Amino acid sequence: MRLTARDIVKIRSTMTGTDDLQAMAELERVDVDLPAGLEIRWLGVSGYRITYENVSLFIDPYVSRVPLRSLLLRRTALPDARMLARYAQAPGPVAGVLVGHTHFDHAVDAPALARIHATKAYGSASLTHLMRLHGLERQAVEVATHRPYELGPFVVTFIPSRHSKLLFGRKVPMDGPLTCDHLDGLAPGRYRCGAVYGIRIEVAGISIYHQGSADLQDAELPNRAVDVFLAGVAGRQVTPRYWERVLPKLDPRYVVPTHYDNFFSPLGKDLDMVRNVALTDIPAEVRRVAGDAQVAALPRVDA
Repeated sequence: MRLTARDIVKIRSTMTGTDDLQAMAELERVDVDLPAGLEIRWLGVSGYRITYENVSLFIDPYVSRVPLRSLLLRRTALPDARMLARYAQAPGPVAGVLVGHTHFDHAVDAPALARIHATKAYGSASLTHLMRLHGLERQAVEVATHRPYELGPFVVTFIPSRHSKLLFGRKVPMDGPLTCDHLDGLAPGRYRCGAVYGIRIEVAGISIYHQGSADLQDAELPNRAVDVFLAGVAGRQVTPRYWERVLPKLDPRYVVPTHYDNFFSPLGKDLDMVRNVALTDIPAEVRRVAGDAQVAALPRVDA
């Protein structure tokens, strides 16, 4: 039997992820104490829907799940209406779509959700360019960093950040601005990173911080405690002293790992892990730096 590249990735992820799947199951049993009426729903990868009293925000939504062959063969990667209808619904109005950077696994679905929910998408100049390609330039907001945006019941602030150097610890994959000039050319590799942000959200008397990739700009991140840290953990091993740099600044009550599932594997299938994500190690890593923080996991939307 001849194995495809996707088969090999899946086998490797499964073989290395058994302990991580068990760790995830244990962390899902930790209760994240949220105010009444507030829900944080994990969409997989770095994607979330945060809903308070029937009003929602989407962050880095990515449910369409580009197959690995699209990356290898440079096929167009666009939103999948069927997957959006199944996994990215909202119970009421959507106050905005927030994008921390424009790699395909963070930004593919943002234009479609902005269109579906008649809302605006907030992010970098690269996101504005992506929205323009979809004919949605008027629904794009190129954000000003450290400025609070009042979006329904949410107050949102974009903090300048960095993407982890996943390529041998030396280079950010698909770095630079998104410059593709037509939708047909939007293969996964053309979704360039663009500017990178951490996203702070204030709602219902608590604060949430979303970090889509495991690096930061130390001087830009204020020393302001948060209640829930949605922590991108893939690539943290190549970022020097990541936890030691980020946790004292955020001083979180809860650390919720994110971006550890295989982003080529479609929703609705068994969850498998990014290779070498070492989810089992995270509670001890966090405890060494922030002993009062609880590590918890959220079930994925298709669980």
